[in-house]
Amino acid sequence: MNIPGYILWNPDVVAFSLGPVEVRWYSLLWCIGLFAVYHLMHYLFKEQKLGEDKFEPMFLYCFLGILIGARLGHCLFYEPGYYLSHPMEMILPMRKFPDGEWHFTGYEGLASHGGTLGLMIAIVLYSRSVKLNLMHVLDNVAIVTPICACAIRLGNLMNSEIIGSPTDVPWAFVFERVDMLPRHPGQLYEALCYAMFFFIGWFIYRLSLKKEIIERYTSNDRKPLVDIRVGSGFYFGLCLFLIFFSRIFIELTKENQVDFESGMMFNMGQLLSVPFVVLGLYCMFGGKYCRRISEFK
Repeated sequence: MNIPGYILWNPDVVAFSLGPVEVRWYSLLWCIGLFAVYHLMHYLFKEQKLGEDKFEPMFLYCFLGILIGARLGHCLFYEPGYYLSHPMEMILPMRKFPDGEWHFTGYEGLASHGGTLGLMIAIVLYSRSVKLNLMHVLDNVAIVTPICACAIRLGNLMNSEIIGSPTDVPWAFVFERVDMLPRHPGQLYEALCYAMFFFIGWFIYRLSLKKEIIERYTSNDRKPLVDIRVGSGFYFGLCLFLIFFSRIFIELTKENQVDFESGMMFNMGQLLSVPFVVLGLYCMFGGKYCRRISEFK
């Protein structure tokens, strides 16, 4: 079927095969995102002289925190009724079908809000384990995290999932595996936003290393409204604010993920974004409790 003016979208979900093993675009893009974050974080640890021995355990903490948090977030926020009565399916990448047989399905539901919360808990545990300042670690993670979020949303795009609502904008995508309606490419909107947020955070970080900026913060003059040094909590707050504030608006272009959202004024993604936006602003502007655990009192 030809729909002039719109982008027909039906890519193969498999990127390539290695013998009997199929490597899917979603998994590949997840790995690319994690690879980029790993090397960028390694660069920050070396530049800030935080110690090679303290860097190595970090990847495992963060990976498990994101995966467990994202999985539990989906199960408890979006389908609590089903998963609380089938708790083993929260943990196992399998589902028990009506015929009584178990089938491998992979983790079909992962929620970014849960992944963010899981990551925050993992960083707290990691910071205590290696005895690094919590805000310093959170700021470094926040600088690099958006690039991985971008890769994950591109994976959703390749899977034709988390689709947008019907529209007639000229850049609409027709997700042929779903239906033949032109829709907002919500996954692409998010991916582009996250890529932009990464470059914004990286630019401000490089700016914070300039000698005149450091002297301004360490002088006796009146300090600026925000402290952009790593360890102040600014980057952690900036990342939360940018990502979840944008989510509130991007959700307006997306289809509801579960049926119960249909009768809601704001969907679950929007409601879950609000606390993260508030926390982001609080950290950016150095709230009292944020300053207590900051490197700069």
